[in-house]
Amino acid sequence: MKLSDQKGLVIWMLGLSGAGKSTVSNLIEAQFQKEHIFSIQLDGDELRKGLNSNLGFSMDDRAENIRRAAETAKIIANKGIIVICSFITPLNEHRALAQQILQEMYFEVFVDCPLHICQERDVKGLYKMAQHNTLKNFTGISSAFEKPENPDLILLTANLTAEQCCDQLYTTVSAKINSIQLA
Repeated sequence: MKLSDQKGLVIWMLGLSGAGKSTVSNLIEAQFQKEHIFSIQLDGDELRKGLNSNLGFSMDDRAENIRRAAETAKIIANKGIIVICSFITPLNEHRALAQQILQEMYFEVFVDCPLHICQERDVKGLYKMAQHNTLKNFTGISSAFEKPENPDLILLTANLTAEQCCDQLYTTVSAKINSIQLA
């Protein structure tokens, strides 16, 4: 497929830290490349190192983080690129904001993993820091996380391997991509 033939889509992957968002994002991007589907990743951690480095973790700053990410994804998707976003996106109002910005390009994927498993994974040591009060406003510990009301897809990363989740995501998104290509 040529980029000029492709229509953009934003795959918005949300969930707790340690749920598997980045892992599945990396796998789906590799699958897209293999299938000659143009894609790019926007990762919350990476954006907070640059574009969003001036934001903290208050609810207002989290909303602004999502707004900036969604506007960036929109610019890229409008060029016909599939954008894979990995952001905790803790509140339903944050998701509504992203959806409002992205409109029909928004495809919500809830990377669902129980808190205790995310804590066991804790590759960055963030949960330990939050439990010892050295990290404030941490989602799932000292800051709220609302389960999404109506995601397009739920990936159960505690029950499935990352590869199985990628396969499930690829199958679902491929159908969506094919439907928007025909529109």
